[in-house]
Formats: sequence, structure tokens, C-alpha cells
Amino acid sequence: MSEMRLVVVGAAGRMGRMLIKTVAETEGCTLVGAIEREGSPALGHDAGLLAGVGLLDVDVTDDPLTVFAQADGVLDFTAPAATTAFAALAAQARIVHVIGTTGLQEADFTKLEAAARHARIIQSGNMSLGVNLLAGLVRKAAATLGEEFDIEILEMHHRMKVDAPSGTAILLGEAAAEGRRISLKERSVRSRDGHTGARNPGDIGFATLRGGSVVGDHSVIFAGIGERIELSHRAEDRSIFARGAVKAALWGFDKKPGYYTMADVLGLDRL
Repeated sequence: MSEMRLVVVGAAGRMGRMLIKTVAETEGCTLVGAIEREGSPALGHDAGLLAGVGLLDVDVTDDPLTVFAQADGVLDFTAPAATTAFAALAAQARIVHVIGTTGLQEADFTKLEAAARHARIIQSGNMSLGVNLLAGLVRKAAATLGEEFDIEILEMHHRMKVDAPSGTAILLGEAAAEGRRISLKERSVRSRDGHTGARNPGDIGFATLRGGSVVGDHSVIFAGIGERIELSHRAEDRSIFARGAVKAALWGFDKKPGYYTMADVLGLDRL
């Protein structure tokens, strides 16, 4: 199999630079494009020098249409509006689109599902192996434990994170809801303030913390009467997300168009 030709969008950001570095260090793929927004000071600079991995002879550009046409896949940790636009281009080019963007809303998912008719969309609220394994364990625990165990999800991220709850927290909430065979949209509690009354049995609660430089801490708590089970994951380096994204792209290289998740990539849907 020939090397997979990958593009990184949002190339000048922290995750963009990490993705460039990971592609450069991973066998089986090569960087053929780096995209930034119009007016970015990174435009025209070599992507490898930008990421600190040496000259790659790939200049940062704001022309995704041309770059996507010569690529096999795109790695995307940008913003919802940009991601849905890139998905349409990925569908047009019929390539793999790996999406680690968080803050996606229902309307965004509708656009991604439409793009998946022609592109191979691989989307997850978190690209790490550990978190996706955690989601499988949460799904199994939620299915095993009855409503006498209350489910609470606690997450903490760095002070610059703009969306809450995090995409990972929602991923874990969805896993718990799937295990319980309920709708997260109907049973989630996102905030508590003032006189809230007693907790409703079966609800899934979320608590959000922000501060410092925390990469990402997540805990799912199953609180019963007289006992408590806690399943946790702590991310110590953003490289885990980049490695997962590249792994997902390589997995999707020879797949049919469709909408996939990291559970498909890692074979965790059996849990």
C-alpha cells in the first residue's frame, strides 16, 4: 500500500502543529498540505518548520480546495463552522476526514452525515485510545448497574477551552446513555444552582471545571447507596490525540464512504 497523503487544517494551532509532527514521525503516511485561515501570519511558511520537525517542503496555504484534490485524507481539530465546510470539500474529493473538533451541534452532525455519503467521516469527541476504552467500560457499567446507581460526569480542562461540557464528557455521557438505553438529550443535567430539588433517578449529570494548563481529566462516577464506582482518564500530553487521529486516518484509507467513530477504528463496539 502506498503512503497515505494527509492534510492538516488549522495547521498553526497547538493541535495543528502536533498533528504535523505526528504525521512526519509516522510510517505509512506523508504530509502533502497544511491549511490555515485567510490572513493567518503562518501562510507561506513551511509546515515542518512551523511544527519544529524540520523542512518538509509543504507551505501553509489558505486554499483547501486545491490541496484536498491531491490528498487521501484530512486531519481536523478546528471549529464547528470550519469543520462542516471542510467535510463538504472532503466529500467532493471523496477522501477520509478525521474530525476531533468539539462543540459540534445537531445541525453540524446533520451536515457531517450528508458528507459521509461520499467521504469517509471518522468523528469522535476524543481521539485517544484510553478515552475510547473508557467509553466502552462506561457503556458496560451503565448497562449492568441499575438506576439505583446515579451517574455523574466530571471533567476539567485548561483555562482557554471555549466549549462546555467537553466533547469527551459528552462522548462518555452518550456511552452511559447507550448502556441505560435512554436519550442523553432528554436525561442530561448540565447545571445546578440554587434550590434544585432532589436528583431525578436515571439522570446523567455533568460538572465542568476550567483552569491552568490541564490537558484533560475525565471521571464517570456511579454513585450507589453505600458504594461508589469511579472510572477515570487523565490526558498528560496532546500527542495522544494526534496519534489517535493519524491511526484513524490510516484505518479509514481503504474503507467505504460512511460515518465512523473511534470505536469502529479500535474495534471497541463489542464492549
